[in-house]
Amino acid sequence: MITFYVLAGVAAVGALWLATTVRVVKQFERGVVFRFGRVQSRVRGPGLAWLVPVADRLEKVNMQIITMPVPAQDGITRDNVTVRVDAVIYFNVSDPVRAAVDVQDYMSAIGQVAQTSLRSIIGKSNLDDLLCNREGLNQGLELMLDSPALGWGIHIDRVEIKDVVLPDSMKRSMSRQAEAERERRARVITADGELQASQKLAQAARVMTEHPAALELRLLETVVEVAAEKNSTLVLPFPVELLRFLEGATQSRSAMEGEPAATSPEPTAVSNGANSHWSAHRDIETVTTQEKFE
Repeated sequence: MITFYVLAGVAAVGALWLATTVRVVKQFERGVVFRFGRVQSRVRGPGLAWLVPVADRLEKVNMQIITMPVPAQDGITRDNVTVRVDAVIYFNVSDPVRAAVDVQDYMSAIGQVAQTSLRSIIGKSNLDDLLCNREGLNQGLELMLDSPALGWGIHIDRVEIKDVVLPDSMKRSMSRQAEAERERRARVITADGELQASQKLAQAARVMTEHPAALELRLLETVVEVAAEKNSTLVLPFPVELLRFLEGATQSRSAMEGEPAATSPEPTAVSNGANSHWSAHRDIETVTTQEKFE
């Protein structure tokens, strides 16, 4: 019975010793050993880490990439526009010894540096850069974070600006500006189309001038297009050139026959002459009638 108690005590002491001397380090962790408070240069990798009882203390450091959202920061841009910007940071521990020794809480330190750097980026940038040139701002913010983080054994993987919140008045102004820009482009495109159409019409007019039959063919084609729509009324345009031709032919014929051009006073004179002739003839008949009665 005494032997059983002795064996049980030895087993308990052995288990206690094993528990104080062996630690399990996961694959994504690294172990930093402090021996009597002094850090050891050798970092324990994943697996079992053997420690000296009472003397050694193991601190595990996570080596995975950490995603940290940066709270939205209010700021004024270089062109005096109030904005609210938030971002996100991706980082991991590159040197577990420095992360465990040089900084008390590297998570809090990175968060505070990220907020101050974001405010600085907002003050140095214009509104157009925040809206259109986010890649350059992300790189600048990453450089501002990387310089102090390297001294803490932290590697900044990437930094991205998530959202830029503008005041409502600025949104309305930007929408009016965009609408005016679209209207300007539409007018330019319309004017350009009219210019091209006028050039093509001028070319067509020159071709029809050289070949008059082309105008008749175009007229017939227009008639066919109009008649194909089941219209009850068909309007045929009369070419002005034909009227000019007829007018010129009439004038040339009159010139060949030698007839003077008629004027407005002459018909009046002729009319008066006819009236006087009719009056004289009536007087003669009256005189002749009176002589017969006598």
